[in-house]
Amino acid sequence: MKGSECRLIEYMDGSNKRFIIPVYQRNYDWKIENCKQLYDDLVKVIKNDRRSHFFGSMVSVYEPSGKNMEFLVIDGQQRLTTVSLLLLAMYNLISAGILIPKDEFLGNRIYEEYLVDKYQPKETRIKLKPVKNDQKAFGKLFNDAREHIRESNLTTNYNYFYERIQKQEISIDELFDAICRLEIINITLNNEDNPQLIFESLNSTGLDLSEGDKIRNFILMGLPSKEQDEYYDKYWNRIEECTKYDVSSFVRDYLSIKQLAIPSQKKIYISFKDYVDQKSIETEELLKDLLAYAKRYEILLSGGTGNKALDACIYRLNRLETTVTRPFFLEVLRLYDENKLDISELTEIFLITENYLFRRAICDLPTNALNKIFSTLHREITRYEANDEGYLEKFKYALLSKKDRARFPDDDEFSERFTDRQVYLMNSKNKIYIMERLENYSTLEDKDVYCHCDDGTYSIEHIMPQHLTPAWIKALGEDYEEIHETWLHRIANLTLTAYNSKYSNSTFEEKKSMKNGFEDSGIRMNTYIAKKDKWTLAELEERNQYLMGRALEIWVAPTTTFKPAVKQMDSYTLDDDVSLSGRLIARFSYKNTEQPVSSWVEMFQKVLQILYAEDKSVITKLAASKDDGLALNFTMNEADFKKTVEIGDGIYVWTNTSTQTKLSVLNKVFKLYDADPSDLVFYLRDENESAEEEAGTRYETRRKYWDYALDFIKEINAENASFVNVNPSKENWISGFIGISGFKISCLANIDFARVDLHLGKVKKEENKKAFDMLMTHKEDIEKALGVSLVWSRGDDIKSSKISYQLNGVSIRNETDWLQMARFHAEWSKKFYDVIVPYLG
Repeated sequence: MKGSECRLIEYMDGSNKRFIIPVYQRNYDWKIENCKQLYDDLVKVIKNDRRSHFFGSMVSVYEPSGKNMEFLVIDGQQRLTTVSLLLLAMYNLISAGILIPKDEFLGNRIYEEYLVDKYQPKETRIKLKPVKNDQKAFGKLFNDAREHIRESNLTTNYNYFYERIQKQEISIDELFDAICRLEIINITLNNEDNPQLIFESLNSTGLDLSEGDKIRNFILMGLPSKEQDEYYDKYWNRIEECTKYDVSSFVRDYLSIKQLAIPSQKKIYISFKDYVDQKSIETEELLKDLLAYAKRYEILLSGGTGNKALDACIYRLNRLETTVTRPFFLEVLRLYDENKLDISELTEIFLITENYLFRRAICDLPTNALNKIFSTLHREITRYEANDEGYLEKFKYALLSKKDRARFPDDDEFSERFTDRQVYLMNSKNKIYIMERLENYSTLEDKDVYCHCDDGTYSIEHIMPQHLTPAWIKALGEDYEEIHETWLHRIANLTLTAYNSKYSNSTFEEKKSMKNGFEDSGIRMNTYIAKKDKWTLAELEERNQYLMGRALEIWVAPTTTFKPAVKQMDSYTLDDDVSLSGRLIARFSYKNTEQPVSSWVEMFQKVLQILYAEDKSVITKLAASKDDGLALNFTMNEADFKKTVEIGDGIYVWTNTSTQTKLSVLNKVFKLYDADPSDLVFYLRDENESAEEEAGTRYETRRKYWDYALDFIKEINAENASFVNVNPSKENWISGFIGISGFKISCLANIDFARVDLHLGKVKKEENKKAFDMLMTHKEDIEKALGVSLVWSRGDDIKSSKISYQLNGVSIRNETDWLQMARFHAEWSKKFYDVIVPYLG
């Protein structure tokens, strides 16, 4: 084995060299972002006049093969292939006369020394031999562009270089000069070396640098030695101490503030580099800002504010592992440092946030929405009046105005779920948190519930035991099974105890009088229990009411009189499970960039164009594919679809679909891009537009139709009263209540059809699928009773499910169709109620 430092261009030089990618290697998978990083580095090499740029290692096995020198590349194929694509793009631009280098021989030099052996036949002259389909795609890049295999990743990256070189950030001569400065460690193995052992050794020894390590090196390595030492001691070492040496997590939160977008765990370093490059921040200025935020981060990790209530709240939030709040709290602490908030306002913001998080947890609202909520909350608050005055009241308004999955549960929802939630089955951190709050809230002497639970002194126990003894059955009475099943794991039946858990099946009287039992307990909540003579349904219901009132006192919801002068638009993310059919979009935001749009089609096109610009290969592969499913929405032939818009480079997407279908397509495309759907936010126009604003619009037409149709619908459904409280709407749908929360019958009126749906839309997806699957078992009987075939949509990729029947050939725009549509809606809404609803119980 030989290892030496050399220039990449020296490694590649020589027409008789062949670089073979072994078949056991993975396909070429560098993305545009990797190519962009390489090109950015090459530009900096020239603009900063760097002598060299380290480009990693190349490990290859030298295999003499007659007149050729063949190298099997076992490590470094991605870099070698990418530079070959860049050189080929340069050659083709020169050959086509699009760019003219100062060095008139540059094109021939690139082609003949680094890309091909001109003395060999066409089919064997290319020096680089990628694996499998990559080899075919690479070969086509030497031919006419019409022959390029567009769905290949190599073609996508080649096109990126081909387009970017033409921007001439540096000249093509300078670009070649920069490539010549790429340095590698060239490790060449001979026949006696074991390539597999060498490869494993290179890729398994030592620990990878963390994102924080890479950031430290990025900031300090380019400085003179004296400044490196000075800045490390003055700033970086202190930053590491403040963040408890988890700089990666800290910088992720820091970037969430600065860029209003949350970088992925694997891209913190890349995102940080982009941020610094875009802002052109001086090193010491950057370190000062990082240290200021690191000191605030230290408070979020350890408290130390000097305010007992605030420090206790921070401790509880850390026990709950609520790291998603940190970007927001860092900005709140900055306002406190700048004397824009006093300590009481600061404390109240933390406490309200704690209550918001806990109410959501009790109501089982999804946690995946919280990242986006807290990364953008500060900006949302300051946008109300373009300032941070009255911050506390604006903060309250911002949380209280959240809707759907982001909502702040009100007292009714919270108290109901708090008392019927199976608290004992929640995770340990939440159970202990609840008990600590119930024990210590509003007392002068706090008990260290957390430590006592950690060391096993305290445990959370059932008062009525998990396994009923004959004595307990007798005490509970005739309905003991129902009482036990209903109340066992609820908060009303739980307490903290210090007695040995092996006594948990003891009778209530024994639990009262035993050592460390309820009467002997120093735990305050047991004082209430010890006053009872028995523990039956009556006592459970009484304690339930007591704890409900206490919960509303502890986890109080805020109130505010603040209202922004300008009404805020409703907003939803792509991740929200809500129907946006019939709503008007005004603008959307994606990755910290807002764009106004006039329609859902325009939004659809622009978002896909953004994704396509990031990585063309994903959508190109869809358009080139003939598979069913998602790929059917994309094409390279505009004539394939009746209505399309172009994404780019002759790739089209089908747009003659509903709003919900477009959102479903985007959701699936986001998964392919590994993009976060909560990063895409839709801002909708006000639903409550005045009649004057509606005049002459689709909304005026809809209101008129529903005003007309509801007479028919209410009359025929008078007996079941499902539409009795429904009023004319400006939407293209109205819904009737069927007596089961989350389930409804909806009537839809569109420009080319009318439809009736049974909509299964409970909060929990599994409940909707369970109901749908149950109805499917009766499909034959239901359709026989109705005399038609229905459309059954389980909706596996969304929360809701539905069953539909549709009338085609009618339009809400034609008043001559209204009578037929109204009778259809009235007749089929009643049929759905009479035939399908009974199966739902």
